[in-house]
Amino acid sequence: MIDEIKSMIESKRFKEVKNMIHNLNAVQIADVFEELMPSESVIVFRMLAKDLAADVFSYLSSEQQLHIINTITDHEIKNIIDELFFDDMIDIIEEMPSNVVKKILENTKVEERGLINQFLNYPEFSAGSLMTIEYVDLKRDMTVRQAIDRIKETGIEKETIYTCYVLGTNRKLEGTLSLKRLIITSDEVTIGEIMSTNFIAVHTHDDQEEIANLFKKYDLIALPVIDAESRLAGIITIDDIVDVIDQENTEDFQKMAGIQPTEEPYLENSVLNMAKHRFIWLMVLMVSATFTGRIIQKYEMVLQSVVVLAAFIPMLMDTGGNAGAQSSTMVIRGLALGDLRTKDLFKIVRKELAVSVVVATALSIINLLRIVFLEKIDYRIAITVTITLFITIVLAKVVGAVLPVVARVVNVDPAVMASPLITTIVDAVALMVYFALAAVFLGV
Repeated sequence: MIDEIKSMIESKRFKEVKNMIHNLNAVQIADVFEELMPSESVIVFRMLAKDLAADVFSYLSSEQQLHIINTITDHEIKNIIDELFFDDMIDIIEEMPSNVVKKILENTKVEERGLINQFLNYPEFSAGSLMTIEYVDLKRDMTVRQAIDRIKETGIEKETIYTCYVLGTNRKLEGTLSLKRLIITSDEVTIGEIMSTNFIAVHTHDDQEEIANLFKKYDLIALPVIDAESRLAGIITIDDIVDVIDQENTEDFQKMAGIQPTEEPYLENSVLNMAKHRFIWLMVLMVSATFTGRIIQKYEMVLQSVVVLAAFIPMLMDTGGNAGAQSSTMVIRGLALGDLRTKDLFKIVRKELAVSVVVATALSIINLLRIVFLEKIDYRIAITVTITLFITIVLAKVVGAVLPVVARVVNVDPAVMASPLITTIVDAVALMVYFALAAVFLGV
């Protein structure tokens, strides 16, 4: 399809391009734009109907949005802004450079500018920065018929109509009402009689990760946001929370890999910026790895006496690192999902201790048989390696489980205590145990 559209543009068959594009939905059209040259994307964008153009624009990358805004007229910008949902407009403005923001604000309504500035002043990653003001509000003394008429009148401009919000004096949130409940209730019943006062709400400065957990816990599609006086400031919808979950998961993966989190997509991130985000952790781990070097130096005489001991060091260190990474990954994910809490520390330790003993026993037996029968190594060395392996696996799994919980207790992101750091700790301890046992069993 992309090649066909490009061919049509080159041969100036714009009517055919328009017909083909209008058979697609907004997400599919945005995918098409990813494959077009900047000049081609502007041509196709101008073929879109006003409402469709706004939908497509909200799905484009920041780079494409910037190019289009710098290319189209102020009138066209105004049409896009008028059709965008308020939260999408805020998201776009946050990503744009100051000169483009100025251009966008010049084409917004006067009353909207104050709201935009208010939203931009909320802390990043807070409920206030996520919410939209496009919701259906009702009064408790309305009848069901009046409420349905209001939804029909204003609903087209709202981001969601599936949950309505009942407001009292000074816009204080008094209750919520689902569209399902509204439709199945008799016309003359008042909203106050059927609204739910047992609702979940968040405050404007609450963290987005906590909000995402509420959406998952209560299976919500929208969540009201209130200020310090319990006034309804806006709502957060599920589409924004999906983006938050994706963002938080990406951040956790980056931290677990020893990379400072970055919001830039991989291909759009500069080489220097990526190097900067990776350098710090690599430097910390490199310096910390000198401890393992010092341990090897300390037991240099042992290695010189029994050179074959050196052959098993990589296996011990790799197995310990892998065992610790398994435990830390499970615990970090459990903490992120809310399945595990800091008070569960002793339960976690008992569980990992039991698992580690089973795994360590099986691996140690297999390793002992391999060393004795396949490699024909002296039984004293085989016992030394086997016992070290057992202790290393048990220790690695317990450390891997405990460190993320300790991090949560001291208000550090548990993902920081992931495999790179745990591997460094386990390596150092494993070597000390290994050489200490060698000194005992081999008498060196």
